[in-house]
Amino acid sequence: MERISGIGVSPGIVVGRVFVLDDERRRIPRRSIKPNQVDKQLKRLFSAIEVSAKDLEQVREQAERDIGKEAAKIFGFHVGMLRDTVLTGSIEKLIREELVTAEHAVDRVFNDFAERFGAMPDSAFTTKVNDITDLSSRVLTHLVGEHGTSLADIEDGAIVVASELTPSQTVGFDREKVVAIATDFGGKTSHTSIVARALSIPAVVGLRSLSEKLCDGDIVIVDGGRGVVVIDPDDDTIEHYLSEEVVRGQQQMTLREMASLEPVTTDGFRIEVLGNIEFAQEVEHVLEFGGEGVGLYRTEFLYLASEREPTEQEHYEAYKACVDELKGKPLTIRTMDLGADKYTQAQARNPERNPALGLRSIRYCLKNLPLFKRQLRAILRASADGPMKLMLPLVTSVEEVRQAKHLIHDVMEDLADDGLAYDENLPIGIMIEVPSAALMAPALAREVDFFSVGTNDLVQYTLAVDRTNENVADLFSPAHPAVLKLVRDVVRAGRRREVPVSCCGEAAGDIEFAALLLGLGVRTLSVSPGNVPGIKRLVRSISIDRCERLAKKAISFDSDTQVSMYVRDRIRKILPEAYDNVGSR
Repeated sequence: MERISGIGVSPGIVVGRVFVLDDERRRIPRRSIKPNQVDKQLKRLFSAIEVSAKDLEQVREQAERDIGKEAAKIFGFHVGMLRDTVLTGSIEKLIREELVTAEHAVDRVFNDFAERFGAMPDSAFTTKVNDITDLSSRVLTHLVGEHGTSLADIEDGAIVVASELTPSQTVGFDREKVVAIATDFGGKTSHTSIVARALSIPAVVGLRSLSEKLCDGDIVIVDGGRGVVVIDPDDDTIEHYLSEEVVRGQQQMTLREMASLEPVTTDGFRIEVLGNIEFAQEVEHVLEFGGEGVGLYRTEFLYLASEREPTEQEHYEAYKACVDELKGKPLTIRTMDLGADKYTQAQARNPERNPALGLRSIRYCLKNLPLFKRQLRAILRASADGPMKLMLPLVTSVEEVRQAKHLIHDVMEDLADDGLAYDENLPIGIMIEVPSAALMAPALAREVDFFSVGTNDLVQYTLAVDRTNENVADLFSPAHPAVLKLVRDVVRAGRRREVPVSCCGEAAGDIEFAALLLGLGVRTLSVSPGNVPGIKRLVRSISIDRCERLAKKAISFDSDTQVSMYVRDRIRKILPEAYDNVGSR
């Protein structure tokens, strides 16, 4: 039995069998197999080689027709190499003797051949390195792709283990079959983590080399609350974790009773508690958990969960579905936050070296006007159907806001010319996610109708900590005094101009940080649907006066550790039941 610690991103405890999902775009990890799995791996190997050879035969025939027989000979070399018994024999030997997966054996043997060819002085050999690399990629695509698609054939619940998952992969999982997720890479606020929480799939990320330690069928425990994966647990350990999950379920049932109660503090202040969503169908969960509307609709998932760009009509239908489901309750739509993701980087001719500091969010939108206008038209059209706000992400300057507003008004004129209805007084706000926006809040408040603090990126850019990097996860802290001071100053700037300030970052769903936000003057919190009852319980158990004293003291400390210890100690006294089961937090 082995216990591996990572980052818990979606609570819940699951015991199940592993399905390892490799990615042919990465270097394939070494994964061991059991002796009785050798024949299965060899069958997968020769099937992938045969399919690859057939692919290449078709490519060669096409090339002969298009560019002539001489130029098409290169593909004959590829086919010949795949049929070479020295190559296939080496791969088969590796699988049999070292008991590794077919994809690892292919990756290793092809790399060895490439290194040997590259080291030869004759250019006739060195020029073949790219051919070998291309062949390796082709075979691995069939191997890993075949393994990926077989996920649909799983009958029992599976715990998907991978180096990394894309949002589209996570969204595509059948919730009846995939019961938990565990990945080597990722952080608490990565897109995949957000999707896992939205789908209520227990998940742990940042486990580093977990995928290399496991093979299909292994038994593991995933504790998404504590951020722990237990490999090959004994019966006593399984029983202990299952008992904890029963207790957690009972606590969640009790907490759900808060859903219908008013979020009013003990000294009479009403706090607005909204939900964050990634997909239109989540509105139902927001309302079920007691949310009073949607404070953040992350529309980039319309792109990230698909292989193509959504049309204007698809945008409109998604937004209208939210409006219809909310039945008059508020909806805040954030325009696409693309750029620092695989979707846009994969399409770029020259991918950015540091996309998080590159052409992302509002910058990306203002550089891709046709794309941006399609979304704006859909948002404005849907605004005619119910109460809605439009929010711009990652604003860093007043000029960006003015450019976006000018474009919005242009789209309004276009819609008017087309005879299409829209809300002429649609409130326009911005996300406060970078220090420059927080520092320029007094000037920005003159340009917009509302602010919403996005803690995910505000923490990342203030502390210079990559929010998706498991190696620095311990440094990612919303409780850092620098972050608290920025939030305080934003609230003050908003009050002076009567611009309301909400918080929609993931940290707002944490009861300790939520108490600080209330103390700093935030009166609207937008959180993951599942966190709504917990935030309501906090609000109904504490006074604004106490929150203000808590925040004043916390902001005087010089480290996030001091802040966290102080706040946790105080909140534990107010809500001891929230700490009874660590795995539930």
